[in-house]
Amino acid sequence: MNYFAHQTAVIDEGCQIGEGTKIWHFSHIMSGAIVGENCNIGQNVVISPQVVLGDNVKVQNNVSIYTGVTCDDDVFLGPSVVFTNVINPRSAINRKNQYLPTKVCRGASIGANATVVCGIEIGAYAMVGAGAVIVKDVKPYALVMGNPARQTGWVSEYGHKLYFDEQGRAICPESADKYLLQENKVIKIDQNHAGEN
Repeated sequence: MNYFAHQTAVIDEGCQIGEGTKIWHFSHIMSGAIVGENCNIGQNVVISPQVVLGDNVKVQNNVSIYTGVTCDDDVFLGPSVVFTNVINPRSAINRKNQYLPTKVCRGASIGANATVVCGIEIGAYAMVGAGAVIVKDVKPYALVMGNPARQTGWVSEYGHKLYFDEQGRAICPESADKYLLQENKVIKIDQNHAGEN
């Protein structure tokens, strides 16, 4: 076994877990789930069948990740984040063939107690505020918060709020990476060409 699992964790047969991943107390990885390398799965986490987590995904305590969810590399899921997979659940009606896919793109962070309604995409490096309820797609680098979640700004890959000048340019205060805002979309400027501005 090339990963660590606490003795109280339940690891079903038929799941895949990457090298260097750590799975902590009372978590359950179900058959058919795929967990990448160097992930950290906190306490009391459920990862359902067919869920896919990329490499270096951090899942904090009490997170429920249901069938239909895919998280790319470097995603952060804060404590008690919940995903759904059916729009109109009823106890007496089986809708397992109606699961809607949800994708969390590379580097995105979802804050504590946020709820992600199924069938949407959270863009790369987006940041979802604590307690937010996500009911529609989130753009890459967008900062969203509230219920229902609304965009309140943009963030860098390091998670800092970006302040754009009149030319639509901003600099991350930690990394010094440069960003461009055009047509309500943010792109990271290629550092090799930054001197040409």
